Amino acid sequence: MSVINYASREITFKIVYYGTGLGGKTTNLKVIYNKINPEQKGKMISLATEMDRTLFFDFLPMDIGSVKGFKTRFQLYTVPGQIYYNASRKLILKGVDGIVFVADSQIERFEDNIESVDNLMENLEEHNLNIEEIPTVMQYNKRDLPNISPITELEDAINPWGIPYTEAVAIQAIGVFETLKSVSKMVLQSL
Repeated sequence: MSVINYASREITFKIVYYGTGLGGKTTNLKVIYNKINPEQKGKMISLATEMDRTLFFDFLPMDIGSVKGFKTRFQLYTVPGQIYYNASRKLILKGVDGIVFVADSQIERFEDNIESVDNLMENLEEHNLNIEEIPTVMQYNKRDLPNISPITELEDAINPWGIPYTEAVAIQAIGVFETLKSVSKMVLQSL
């Protein structure tokens, strides 16, 4: 749910990167953060523990122009990868305007992707949200590795809705900005 500040003539949108642990959510945000003009970004806040690389979220406000005279700002968040941090995952989804589901393409992570999508569906339901009504992009990450699942198998298993997808190698910045551009455009169109 976008936040409109009439005094500053600014609209803030919240995009959440969701997915399995070590699937590339934090890498996506770090790549975006490092490549954006310093004048266009706020401070990135990363909270990590020994158990999880991103306990709560990475926060990145990003200006991308204006909509009907209002300056737009995007806040990008990641959720903790491990499902046992579900309370944090649920909290971070509150007020979401767009979702990027980052799937780890490695064959050995196939079931983890399914579990994470199921967890996303449960958490959206608790907020009375439906994935088919929220701008969402699937990102199939780690496509450079030799042991990956075919896109068709990933699509059948975790994307029965036919949500748009991108292929990515986040660590090399491949597909990262295409994913962000796709979800950002969808969010703006939904406004």
